[in-house]
Amino acid sequence: MKNAIILHGGYSTPKSFWYPSIQRFLEGRGYSVWVPQLPVPEKPDLTNWLPYVVEHGKFSESTILIGHSLGGALLLSVLEQLRSPVYKAIFVAAFGNSRWLKKESTEPMLKKRYNWKRMGQNARDIIIINSSADPWRCDEKQGLYLWKRLGGTLILRENEGHMGSDAAKQSYTRFYLLEKLLELTYSRQMLDGSDSG
Repeated sequence: MKNAIILHGGYSTPKSFWYPSIQRFLEGRGYSVWVPQLPVPEKPDLTNWLPYVVEHGKFSESTILIGHSLGGALLLSVLEQLRSPVYKAIFVAAFGNSRWLKKESTEPMLKKRYNWKRMGQNARDIIIINSSADPWRCDEKQGLYLWKRLGGTLILRENEGHMGSDAAKQSYTRFYLLEKLLELTYSRQMLDGSDSG
């Protein structure tokens, strides 16, 4: 069965921003969707978040992984931990280099070193979506940084900010671009026969 995992950002819940509408969108196409409430979201820490997702998540060649903001930083480590590739990994307003972030951003979500090659091989397809004018500086510079290391497709949007942020008053309850990308993914999975696992 096709499944998806949506990883929220810091100070967020599974009900924040576009997560519920994307969950409904995917469920309407037959996906089993898990949007976990990550432990202590107001104090994001990889040592808490990573084991929770790896232990409770279901990963197969039919899985789509989506990470937003700090959930994208978490997705880096999830990809590194996998023993076999997933179908797709989508990073939204994600980052990989803490030197460029605003001071308020938390660093305990990034490792000092990554096996970028392994991470790139652990997803059949990778999409990275970043925007200019991101209030947390998860911007086009961060998107390019991730793309140079992971490969895949980089989408840079103009003035879309963080694509969901309470602090920046960006409700972003629908994410039309992501819906279009997931519709293409669904069609491709049906053609490939990658709907079991």
